[in-house]
Amino acid sequence: MEELQSNPFYGVFNRQKANQFKKGNTTYKERLKKLDALKTALEVDYKQQIREALYADFKKPFLETDLTEIYPVLTEIKFAKSNLKSWMKDQKVDTPLALLGASSYIVFEPKGVCLIISPWNFPINLTFGPLVSAIAAGNTVMIKPSEMTPNASKVMAEIVSALYEEDEVALFEGEVEVSEDLLKLPFNHIFFTGSPQVGKIVMKAASKHLTSVTLELGGKSPTIIDDSANLEKAVEKIIFGKFTNAGQTCIAPDYVLLQANLKEKFTTLFKSKIKEFYTDQVELSDSYSRIVNKKHFERLTSYIDEAKQNGSAIVSGGTSNVSDHFIEPTLVFDAPENSKLMQDEIFGPILPVKTFTTLQEPVDYINSKEKPLALYIYSKSDKNIDFIMNHTRAGSGCINHNLLQFLNHNLPFGGSNNSGLGKSHGFFGFEAFSNRRSMMKQHTMGATDLLMPPYTNFKQKLIDLTLKWF
Repeated sequence: MEELQSNPFYGVFNRQKANQFKKGNTTYKERLKKLDALKTALEVDYKQQIREALYADFKKPFLETDLTEIYPVLTEIKFAKSNLKSWMKDQKVDTPLALLGASSYIVFEPKGVCLIISPWNFPINLTFGPLVSAIAAGNTVMIKPSEMTPNASKVMAEIVSALYEEDEVALFEGEVEVSEDLLKLPFNHIFFTGSPQVGKIVMKAASKHLTSVTLELGGKSPTIIDDSANLEKAVEKIIFGKFTNAGQTCIAPDYVLLQANLKEKFTTLFKSKIKEFYTDQVELSDSYSRIVNKKHFERLTSYIDEAKQNGSAIVSGGTSNVSDHFIEPTLVFDAPENSKLMQDEIFGPILPVKTFTTLQEPVDYINSKEKPLALYIYSKSDKNIDFIMNHTRAGSGCINHNLLQFLNHNLPFGGSNNSGLGKSHGFFGFEAFSNRRSMMKQHTMGATDLLMPPYTNFKQKLIDLTLKWF
């Protein structure tokens, strides 16, 4: 207890803990009012500040900020507003005949005091998206955004302090030490988005207090293209999915598994579409982001340097500018399996391609690795699509496109094992921040009332009948 009281965030935590039942007992209309306030902040009051902050952090184009940061949160709010009343209702379930005289139902109760630790790659989206679910479920929340996007964090801090009292929602800026101190507190739930390596640290910290966790992690999301696919459309969509946010997206296509006879045409189309999207001078394009900081720039350029040294074929791109943290969209063939490009989650604008001849090859390759957060296939063959999906495992899938599964709030979003634990978005986000409390109410005398001690031959006969028929 003494250790907790010396924690710099214990005061706020304790106030939120004291306030959790008041917030947990709010009506759906009261919760909607809080969500509406956030909607207005993002849509009107702070929209331009958010755009400018993300441009300052890594030159994210305004349109891309609207599409990938603001829009997903607004749709999350709208979806919650449309469905929250039904989500909050007690869920009636059947009661066995052996328990005649009782009724049963499930109550979605708030978990309590929750912690959201959000990443830098989509700071607005991946901070406020979970916050929508936490508020909808009736929790109090403490937030730690990434220190790598300080301008976005500053705007979010302004929004949170303007909309909410500290005993309901509080946001803390700062370095990694802030996260370390927060993780020492006995939260009721932790929602973390980041790498599998840090996810293990979060899970270990949570285990000390038996805190439940939602971990949205990552991994190497494969993209398969067979020779029945509309290759031009496939390349176009993959370029959009891979190079949005300069590749710094957890569900971006990490690498392509390409049917071998498509190699030459794929390369030609890739070069053509890159020019179409970003002109032949990508560095001057207003539609292309930058790498978030020097550390990640150096990590990614080291992958390109390694590719040049180990005999990989860099068939497009490969140039960079350290002063601007710019890395050109880069296409690499034949990267060795032991290279960092093929072992690490790339999280940047480098696309390695491996070729295959039979469909069993990509299946075997994918299954030799950790389960990815997403898996994509481009094909017109239902037989091939079914074969791939039935013989692989992933957190999510998308056929003949990529990224879009994230935007459907009717779908649960999240990984599996190394790519994550738990689901979010829509009802699944509400559920993540809720405890399904089982409830039973006895209305009249039930069969069990006849079976209490002392046990008699008559009661034994009742039990025998129960075992046989109920």
